[in-house]
Amino acid sequence: MPSSQTIPAASSLFLMILVTGATGKIGSEAVRLLGPVRTLVRTPSGGPDEVIGDFDRPGTLDTALRGVDTLLLIGPAVAEQQIAVLDRAATHGVRHVVRVTNHKAYPDSPVERRRAHARIDAHLKASGMAYTLLAPNFFMQNLLAIVPETGSFSGSAGDGQIGMIDARDVAAAAAVIAAAPEEHAGRTYLLTGPELITFADIAREWTAATGRPVEYRPISVEEHRAAMVSQGVPEAGSNAQVFGLLAEGDGAWLSADFAAITGSEPRGLREFLADFVGGKCRTPRLP
Repeated sequence: MPSSQTIPAASSLFLMILVTGATGKIGSEAVRLLGPVRTLVRTPSGGPDEVIGDFDRPGTLDTALRGVDTLLLIGPAVAEQQIAVLDRAATHGVRHVVRVTNHKAYPDSPVERRRAHARIDAHLKASGMAYTLLAPNFFMQNLLAIVPETGSFSGSAGDGQIGMIDARDVAAAAAVIAAAPEEHAGRTYLLTGPELITFADIAREWTAATGRPVEYRPISVEEHRAAMVSQGVPEAGSNAQVFGLLAEGDGAWLSADFAAITGSEPRGLREFLADFVGGKCRTPRLP
């Protein structure tokens, strides 16, 4: 889907759509693609049809949810927060929820946030509202916080292959579904990029895109956890678990669901790097 393309405006004319997490990397792109929709934000940003609300205070969500047909639910995997939002949405008669979940959202997952995703998904399925779940693989945007401008970086993903996806493509799939949700009811879509990538591949492609040498150094999960703790990385323990699982093949899968939803192919690593770290279309690095 070309970066300038927007979703047909049927949703804006006939459906009221509310997007949460509207200032994040998925939500902001979904809003751009959908056109005029209602957005829920905690801090005012000056956007049109913007409503201030807080997941931790469900009573603040009533104005945002009033009259909404479809909720595009994007947010951190905090079960109590999202379950409260879902309960409020059901009370207000929301008909369909499109939610970004995790591809391994199992109740017995060793990763806490994946267990939280499983709780939220189960609550949504039991809510009586129609639903569609989007389960993406590892986000390419995460690389912007991992790979340095030059030099070396380390991680515990080993030689694990990963079907990484550009978060803009997750947003594109979400926008298509939110605009015409009925045909996607009850579906869970797995979203990936077009290729399996290792962190050694990333270092090589990053070097080619920027002209600055970058090297990947594999380390153990324990070393990676300690490094993230020392750097003050949030959820260092869970993040280290995920990287260890990636080394074991957790991300070594591809799906054609993105093309089935959107009718176009997902972006590959080279296109992502051209947009974010090199070439004429350089986009500022994300936090």
